[in-house]
Amino acid sequence: MLHVRSIWNGAISFGLVSIPIKLVNATESHSISFRQIHTEDGGRIRYRKFCELEDREVTQGEIGKGYEDADGSIIPITDEDLSSLPIPTAKTIEIVAFVPADRIDPLQMDAAYYLQASGAPAAKPYTLLREALKRSNKVAIAKFALRGRERLGMLRVVGDAIAMHGLLWPDEVRAPEGVAPDANVTVRDKELDLADALMDTLGEVDLEDLHDEYREAVEEVIAAKAAGEALPQAPEPAAGGKVLDLMAALENSVRAARESRGEEAGEHAEVSSLPQRKTARAAPKQTGGKKSASTAKKTAAKKTTAAARKSTAKSAQGAKKTASKSTAKKTTAKKSASRKHSA
Repeated sequence: MLHVRSIWNGAISFGLVSIPIKLVNATESHSISFRQIHTEDGGRIRYRKFCELEDREVTQGEIGKGYEDADGSIIPITDEDLSSLPIPTAKTIEIVAFVPADRIDPLQMDAAYYLQASGAPAAKPYTLLREALKRSNKVAIAKFALRGRERLGMLRVVGDAIAMHGLLWPDEVRAPEGVAPDANVTVRDKELDLADALMDTLGEVDLEDLHDEYREAVEEVIAAKAAGEALPQAPEPAAGGKVLDLMAALENSVRAARESRGEEAGEHAEVSSLPQRKTARAAPKQTGGKKSASTAKKTAAKKTTAAARKSTAKSAQGAKKTASKSTAKKTTAKKSASRKHSA
């Protein structure tokens, strides 16, 4: 059972079935918080709340909420005003539909919560909804009110619990207009093959193995300063270079990924699935016009020499065949003349 303070108490409305629940946060932040200080003496910087009419500081108990109208006047709104809203979602998570999970655009995903059964009477209907979601392989779409506004949610099963993801309303998600490149770019099959090879080499990862290295580094800095020790040195940044050859960059990426996994670069640097691997392999490790031109000249010279050798070989074979035919004709002529003379 979760020992976490609930942030909302209400019920799930599942047709005529009502399931009392408590809403608790499903996630927590581990980020390091900093305080604002006066750099000269290290004193804390604090914000105080003043009433602009009385010009005095007020306590939290004196602070309420209000809506500013178009003319600048303030309309006070109390918690009682909001609690009596004439909508069913004020204290209820109202399930409105069941849909396949892939119908939900990840861009709509917001905060995550666990729905905790509230009391013994909620155990049976809670379990019923959970098992129904499991068997249907669907998620429930619901509407609920939280922090002064009605929201959209998605209910799904996580282990033995029901979780709810807050969803943005469809009109709150921007269209990706003007984000993709405007230039007309053609991607070759060889480039896709290398990209696929790089994806296969990087492989999968267990998300449990990933951790916040930035937070760990900040903690080391804080500990060093607190102990009066030297701060840890940042590693030298990798030498950057302008990528001129996408094929060479992809090939080097595959090689580097395999080396990082302990594989020998020389043995596995070649992507065997490529139909024209030799051409890709001829790309230089370092981008440079002179080396590329030199390599191209050597390749062309080799091809020319090979073609010349083939041509010479064909000419020699043709000459031999011609000489053999000529000799055969002479022999046949001599035999014919000998037969005539004998006759």
